[in-house]
Amino acid sequence: MNASLTPQKGAPLLEVTGLRVSFAGQEVVHGLDFSVAVGEKVALVGESGSGKTVSALSLLRLVENAKLSGQAMFDGRDLLSIPASELRELRGKDIAMIFQEPMTALNPLMSVGDQIAEVVRLKQALTPVLCAQAAIKLLSDTGITEPAQRARAYPHQLSGGQRQRVMIAMALACRPKLLLADEPTTALDVSLRGQILDLLADLQHRHGMAVLLITHDLHLVRRFADRVVVMEQGQVVEQGATQTVFAQPKHPYTQRLMASRPERDAWAQQPGGEPCAPVISAQGLRVTYAVPLSGFRGWFRRGEFVAVHGADFELPSGQTLGVIGESGSGKSTLALAVLGLLPFQGQLRVMGSAWGVDVRRNLALRRQVQVVFQDPFSSLSPRMTIEAIVGEGLGVHEPGLSAAERRLLVIAALKDVGLADDSDVEALLSRYPHEFSGGQRQRLAIARALIISPKVLVLDEPTSALDVTVQKQVLQLLQKLQRERGLSYLLITHDMAVIAAMAHHVLVMKNGQVVESGAVDEVLGHPKQAYTQVLIRAA
Repeated sequence: MNASLTPQKGAPLLEVTGLRVSFAGQEVVHGLDFSVAVGEKVALVGESGSGKTVSALSLLRLVENAKLSGQAMFDGRDLLSIPASELRELRGKDIAMIFQEPMTALNPLMSVGDQIAEVVRLKQALTPVLCAQAAIKLLSDTGITEPAQRARAYPHQLSGGQRQRVMIAMALACRPKLLLADEPTTALDVSLRGQILDLLADLQHRHGMAVLLITHDLHLVRRFADRVVVMEQGQVVEQGATQTVFAQPKHPYTQRLMASRPERDAWAQQPGGEPCAPVISAQGLRVTYAVPLSGFRGWFRRGEFVAVHGADFELPSGQTLGVIGESGSGKSTLALAVLGLLPFQGQLRVMGSAWGVDVRRNLALRRQVQVVFQDPFSSLSPRMTIEAIVGEGLGVHEPGLSAAERRLLVIAALKDVGLADDSDVEALLSRYPHEFSGGQRQRLAIARALIISPKVLVLDEPTSALDVTVQKQVLQLLQKLQRERGLSYLLITHDMAVIAAMAHHVLVMKNGQVVESGAVDEVLGHPKQAYTQVLIRAA
């Protein structure tokens, strides 16, 4: 290519002018204006429902049934008006995207290595062998251990953080000019977050790649972005250099975002009070998976992968046990065993009972133990209305309720999580999960878990998809419910701020083993293990 025709660093690569997005005549993005220069990192920030993701998807015309207007000039071409065939050539090659929901974006019937290799084959026309090698190299670049083995795995066999890194590897496969990253580190623990940011920064430096980062993580924005664009209700309310906006936010909405931090308001046992009886206790809890063996041995027997090695812990009544560790450390596996959703060895008692083969006995226990999964989009049925989803548990555990009684309880649960008021509740009940933002879907998942008044709530990354203001609201709600109802929480998270705000006790896990445990002040304030110290420094 002629050097005079190559965009120079700092020149506009993407220039969006007057972008408007409407659905069925209702406008949700109102005249968006911003630009991304060659080699620049721009962050699009705002609460869930502010229009961040819709705006980014609209640039590639990936929003179904949306009416678009305005201009999005990329490298001299208007993305909103060029022919579909030309836009398909740009997607993945010149403009790549990391989607927010890795579990739904990845094909469950293909290994992750084959999915990455497919992108390389379609865009670079390499041989199958070279495509497979490129897939393994890309996985290695994103920090996945044993990349050759992971390349043979299917999405459901990977942790949430590992699936997110697969998405990043696919997006970076063709070294795009512009990367649209929609919450690329949401499911990653704090140490891997830094690795991914360093990786993106390195690729940008070496290849001149520009990045448009869509996120609610202000710590990530401060560390990564050159400029920040703040959105509220489909409009840009403030933009400028990151350091300037963070140091001197001018708009009240930006000021509110900067001031949102998790605050500790956890219930504390009174001095001299009786110790709280455990609602969950485990001794020698062990979870294993059968794995294929390579070579001749695999014909006759299968190997064993130990996901959790002999964990011992207790969750006192009315308190929170936080479990932290890197992706793949066994946190979510431990939670699934507690829920009776995975076979395990060792002793495990929940509310004084053990999971058994009697379905009726387990059903009574399941009412006492509910869960909020990490990925709300895949855990909410796309074919059910919000009223049906949130009220589903009532149909199982309270079959005698009338439809009107169920509806009142559903409305109350939605109000508890800040999703409904008296003016719009009827319209809300008839909507479907895809009509909500990622943060709103997470709140729906919490409402569904709370509606049958459980005693124990297993929270698997309950705030990972929430922006800072909503995260603070949800944590305050959970703290309030714990005080008023005596709820116990098993909290799985990689967010140290959430642990500090919510937990009474902490387990630190690494490679399936509990390496440190104790009271939250002791573990976070005076960590004994080097691994714990690394996690805290990274946060």
